Amino acid sequence: MQFTKIWALIALVCCAISSFAQHQTTIFKGTIYLDNQPLHGATVTIAGQKTISDSKGLFEIKNVKSKNVRVKITSIEAETWIEDIVLVLESVNHHNFNLVKSNKAIDEVEVLGLTKVQEVSRQAYNVTAIDATKLYNSTLDISGALDKVAGVRVRESGGVGSNFNLSLNGFSGEHVRYFVDGIPMDNFGSSFQINNIPINIADRIEVYKGVVPMWLGSDALGGAINIVTADRFRNFVDASYSYGSFNTHRTVVNAAATSKKGLTFQLNAFQNYSDNNYKVNVEAADIYTGAYDKNAVVKRFHDKYHNESVIAQMGFVDKSFADRLLLGVILGQNYKEIQTGARMKSVFGQWHRRGSTVMPTLKYRKTNIIKGLDLIVNANYNLGKEQNIDTVNVRYDWYGTSKPNGTNGERARQLYIYKNNEGLATTNLNYRMGENHSIALSNVFSTFNRKGHDELNPTNAAYEQPQKTNKNILGLGYTYGIQDVWTTTVFGKLLTQNNKNGALDTTHNRFGYGLATAYYIKPNLQIKTSYERTNRMPTPYEMFGDVENQEANAKLKPESSHNLNLGTNYNFAINKDHRFVVGANLIYRYASDFIYNRLNNNQSKLVADNREGVETWGADADARYSYKSWLTLGGSITYQYLQNKQKYEPNYSNISPLYNDQMPNIPYFFAHGDASVIFKNFMNEGNTLNVGYNLVYVHEFYLYWPSRGGQKLVVPKQFTHDFNVVYSVANSRYNIGLEAKNVTNEKVYDNFSLQKPGRAFYVNLRYFINK
Repeated sequence: MQFTKIWALIALVCCAISSFAQHQTTIFKGTIYLDNQPLHGATVTIAGQKTISDSKGLFEIKNVKSKNVRVKITSIEAETWIEDIVLVLESVNHHNFNLVKSNKAIDEVEVLGLTKVQEVSRQAYNVTAIDATKLYNSTLDISGALDKVAGVRVRESGGVGSNFNLSLNGFSGEHVRYFVDGIPMDNFGSSFQINNIPINIADRIEVYKGVVPMWLGSDALGGAINIVTADRFRNFVDASYSYGSFNTHRTVVNAAATSKKGLTFQLNAFQNYSDNNYKVNVEAADIYTGAYDKNAVVKRFHDKYHNESVIAQMGFVDKSFADRLLLGVILGQNYKEIQTGARMKSVFGQWHRRGSTVMPTLKYRKTNIIKGLDLIVNANYNLGKEQNIDTVNVRYDWYGTSKPNGTNGERARQLYIYKNNEGLATTNLNYRMGENHSIALSNVFSTFNRKGHDELNPTNAAYEQPQKTNKNILGLGYTYGIQDVWTTTVFGKLLTQNNKNGALDTTHNRFGYGLATAYYIKPNLQIKTSYERTNRMPTPYEMFGDVENQEANAKLKPESSHNLNLGTNYNFAINKDHRFVVGANLIYRYASDFIYNRLNNNQSKLVADNREGVETWGADADARYSYKSWLTLGGSITYQYLQNKQKYEPNYSNISPLYNDQMPNIPYFFAHGDASVIFKNFMNEGNTLNVGYNLVYVHEFYLYWPSRGGQKLVVPKQFTHDFNVVYSVANSRYNIGLEAKNVTNEKVYDNFSLQKPGRAFYVNLRYFINK
C-alpha cells in the first residue's frame, strides 16, 4: 500500500511538472543580416508562427512553447535559411542570422515593405528622412548631410568647427530645434553641434519642416532635426579615419557589445581637428604702413579648431523590466581660435575659446507596461564649463602682423570662465486604444543657470548677476489612423518659462495647437497637410549672449507663428527597371514678434531682436530616379520669400520704408543635385565601387534691406561641385573613399559674407565588422 501511494505521488508530481512545462513559453527574437546590413522584409517561421523583420532586420515571436524548434527564414534577396536550435524556456532567446545572397532578381523586393526612412517620410507631417547609412564612407558631418535636403540651407561662418546657422524654409537659428533620439540637444554644450558630429553616429536624420510632432516636446517655430542613432547591431565595431586639406583630421569609433542575457555596452567616440588655414579675399591694410589692398588674398592664420567627444552607455536591453535601461556619460572638450568677428573687417590673432561637456545621462524605455501603454524617460545634466580667453593687449591685421593696443585686449580684455549648467528631463507616454486609436502625453522640463568669474575683472558686478531660465513644455495628442489609407493627429502644447537676468524677472505662458493629416489616394500616392499655431520662447543664448559674437538682449519677447503645409509624395516604376520618387510641398508662415539676428550698433556682434511680423511663402520639390541597382539621380529645388510686416519702426513716425521689404541676409532660391554610379562585384565578388557627383547652387541675395539703395550689398550666386569615389571590399568590411570638394574653387559665402573654404581634397578609411 505504501509503495502504491509513493508511485501515485510520483505520477502526480510528473503530471504537474509536465503540465507546468507545457505552460512554459519563451520569446524568440533576433536580427537578420545580409552582406553585413540588416535585412528588411524577411519572413521568419518558428513553431507554426510567422513574423516579418523590420527596417533594422529585427524580429520577435512571443509565446513559443517548444524547446526544440526549427527556424525557417525566407527572402527574395537571400537563400532560404533553415536551422534547428534549442531554446531556453521562460527566458528571452536572441539569435542573429547571416544569410547568403540569392541569385534571384531582387528588383522587386521593395514591394515587401517600407524601410524606416520611407516610413518616416510617409508621416502626415512635412518631413524628410535621410538614410545616413549610405553616407558612412564619406567625411560628412550631420550638417553636410542636411544641406542636401529640400528647404534646408546650412550656413557656416568658416571651416571645421565654425559657427553655423541652419535655415529651414526661411526660419533659422533658434527657430529650429535639434534632437538626438527625440532628446533635445539644447544643453549638449559647444562640443556637440551638428557641424562637428560625424554622420556615422546616425542611422537616419529626420527633418520636420514647420509643424513639429508633439512627442518631440519642442517649442520650435520653424521645424526640427531629429538625429536617430544607429542601434542596428548588438555586437559591432565601426571605425574610420580621414585626412585632408587644411590639415584636417577626423576620427570616428562606434562599437557595442551585448550579452545573451541583455547586458549591453555602447560607445560612440569622435574627434575633429583642422588648422582651417584656407585662403580668403579681404580688404586688408598693413597695420604699420597703412598700405591698403581692396582685394588681398591671404591665409587665415588664427582659426585652429579641435574637439574630442565620447558617449558611453551601459545597461540592459530586452528585459522584463525594460526594453532599454541605460546609464551613461557624455564627455567632450573643444578648442577654438577666433579669426574674425561678425564680419571679416575684424581680425584677431590670439583670442580663443575652450569648452567642455560632462553630462551624466539616463535612458529608459518600456513597451506594454500594461497592454498598449508605452513609457520613455530621459534625463541628463551638463556640468561642463566654457572659457573665453582674450588676454593680449595687441591689434592684428590680415597679414598676421600685430602692434600694442592699450590695455583692452583684442576685443574686450577677459578671462571669463563660466558654467552653463543645463538640465533636462523628458517623459513620453503613449497608449494604443485598439488598432486605430492612440493618445500620447509628453512633458519636457529644462533649466539653465550661468555662473562665472573673470580673473582679470574680479570686481565686475555683471558677472555676479543671476542668469537663469526654467522652461516646461506639456503636450497632449490624439491619433486616428487606418494603415495605408488615412491618418490624423491633433495635439496641444502648454509652454511656461521663467527668466531671471539680474533684477529682471519675467514669466511667460503660451498655448499652441495643431493638426496633421495624410490620405493615400493609392498605396504609392499620398497627399498630406498640417497646421500649427506654435510658440517659441527666447533661448538663454539669445537673452544672455554667447560670450563670443552674440550680444545679450534680455528684453526679447516670445514669438508665435501660424505654420501651414501642403504636400504630396508619389513613387512609381516603369518596366520594373526604372524607379521614381517625387515629392513637393507648399508652405505658409506668419510669425509675430519674430526673433532675428541683426548687427549691433558698431557692427561687431550679432544681437537678437523682435520684429512685429514676418510672412513667408515658399515651395520646394525633390525627385529621385534609379535604374536597376547601378544608377541613381536626384535633386531638390527651393524657393522662399520672407517679407517684413512691421509697419512702423522705433523713432520713425511715418510708415517704414522697410515695410513689405524682403528680409535680408536669407537665401531665398537654392537647389541641389547628385548622381552616383555603382559597380557591383568590381574586380572581385563582394566588392563595390561607387562614383558620385554633387552640385549645390545658391542664388544671389541681399545682405542688407533691399529698399536701402546703395547699402544693399549682394552676396553673389554660387555653384559648387563635389566628386567622390568609394571602394568597398569584402561586403563593406574594408572601405576607402576619396573626395574632392568645391573642385572649381568657387568663392563661397554665408553669414554676413564670411568666406568659407575653397577647393579641398580628402581621403577616408573605414573598417566595419559585426557579429
